[in-house]
Formats: sequence, C-alpha cells, structure tokens
Amino acid sequence: MVSLKLPTPKDIRHLRKIAKLTQKELAKKAGVSQSLIARIEKGTVDPRLSTLKRIFDAVVTVFEKRSAKDVMHRPVITIDAMEPVYKVIRLMRKQGISQLPVTKNGKIVGSIQESTLIDKILFISKKRNIVYEPVQNIMEDRFTMVRPSSNFEDVLVILSRGHPAVLVTDKDKIVGIITKIDVLSSTIH
Repeated sequence: MVSLKLPTPKDIRHLRKIAKLTQKELAKKAGVSQSLIARIEKGTVDPRLSTLKRIFDAVVTVFEKRSAKDVMHRPVITIDAMEPVYKVIRLMRKQGISQLPVTKNGKIVGSIQESTLIDKILFISKKRNIVYEPVQNIMEDRFTMVRPSSNFEDVLVILSRGHPAVLVTDKDKIVGIITKIDVLSSTIH
C-alpha cells in the first residue's frame, strides 16, 4: 500500500508565505473563501482532498510564474580581469561575498570564488606570490547566464548542479546575480 503525505495546515501556510500570497489572494486563485484558508491554516477545519488539491495547485502556479528577475540580486559587483588578486580579496571581505564575475573591457570573461582563491594561494603561492598577479591568471569560467525572464525552476536546476552563481543578463549587460543565498532569502519574509 502506498502512503501519501498530505500537506499539513503548517505546510499550506508556509507555501503561501513563500509564494508571497495573502490568504485572500490564495483563496481567489484556488476558488475558495479567505475564511476557509484561515481555518485550514489554523487547523480548525479538515478540508476535502479536492479542496487541498485546488489550494496546492494555486500555490504551484505562482512558483511556475516566478522568473530570474524576481529573485536576482543587484547591483552586481564585478572585478576587472587586470586587477591584482589582493583587490579581489579586499572586495570580497568588504562586500561580504564569496564569488564575483570577472570582466574585461565591460565583457564577462570569467569568475572568481573564495574556494579558488584559497586553493591557488595555498598551492601556487608556495612557488610564487600570486596576490599581485592579475585576476585573469587564476580566474575560472564565467558563471552560467540566463535572461531576466528565465524560469525560476531553471535557475534552481543550474544551482543544484553545483554552480555557485547564475548571472542574469539582458543584451550582454549584467543586470543581476543569483546565488544560493538569494534563493534561500526569497523564501523568507
């Protein structure tokens, strides 16, 4: 026998909050009354399965409509490929960030991450001091790029595959960045 876990009142409330919907908005989308949503979330009513499904489907459609521009962070801090490595370290510390897009003549040419800096400084610096070398000597491939209208689920797939960040670009111009913390932050109020 298959066991199916139905959403609890707490789950319904949590999903509604993540979707940034009021009880009234969710009720309208699901075709139920706002008072029913309130009673379900309080646990004072035991709704029919068909009602739960309509409410759940209404929340899911909100997630499906989210795009990269709804979650992205801006402005995007970048570093020029010719800047010395020590400037990246200072910038990351000052801004409280762990990765940066690298640009050259205004174009995205690569990326740099804390983990890369640690690896390179620990292993390469035994042979030479790289903190005064240009970032381009140790940068990695550029972050995956998506358009502002890209589906939020596509961004989640990219990040779940181990990519540290996704750049949001419009006509070759960086308009935002999405990191794992941006995704997590979008789920709380």
